[in-house]
Amino acid sequence: MSNREQYEETKEKFIQVIAKNMNLYGITPSVGRLYGVLYFANEPMTLDDMRDALEMSKTSMSTGVRALTDMKMVESTFKKGIRKDLYKSEEDWYKSFTSLFGNRWRHHTETNIEEADETIEELEKIRESTNNEDLKNTINSDIDRLRYAQNYYKWLMKFIQVIESGEIFDLIPKE
Repeated sequence: MSNREQYEETKEKFIQVIAKNMNLYGITPSVGRLYGVLYFANEPMTLDDMRDALEMSKTSMSTGVRALTDMKMVESTFKKGIRKDLYKSEEDWYKSFTSLFGNRWRHHTETNIEEADETIEELEKIRESTNNEDLKNTINSDIDRLRYAQNYYKWLMKFIQVIESGEIFDLIPKE
C-alpha cells in the first residue's frame, strides 16, 4: 500500500467517525460523511465533486448540503470563473455546535413547554367537572409534576440561551 493510499484510508476512517457521531445531532451517516469530505477538502466543492467523491446521487448531495447549510455547518461560496454553486464546511466546530444544539434543543423544549401547558389546562377542566375526590387528588398531583417539568424546561431555555449567545465560552473556554 502506498503512502497516498494509507493517507486516504486514515482520513476515511476519521470521516466515518464524524459520520457516526453526527447521529447524536440527528444527522444521517451519509450527510455526516458529506460533511467529513467537505471538511477535509482543500478547496470548495460543487455538487458534482461531492457526488464523485461519495458516489451518491446529485439529489442526495443537494438534500444533504441543504440540511448542512440550514445547520450552519456548510456555507456556499463563490470563486471567480466558476458558475456552479460551491460549498465549503464551516471549520469553526464551536460555532456549528452552538447553532445546531441551540436550534434542535430550542425546538424540542418549546414543544414540551406547550404540551405541558395544554396538559395542565385539560387536567384543570377535568378537575373542575368531577366530583370524584380521588380523581381530583390524582389530578392535583399530576399538575404538580407538570409544574416541576415546566420549571425544568424554563431552566433548559436559559441554558440554551447561554449556548446560543456564546456565554458558554466564558464558562468553558474554547481550546
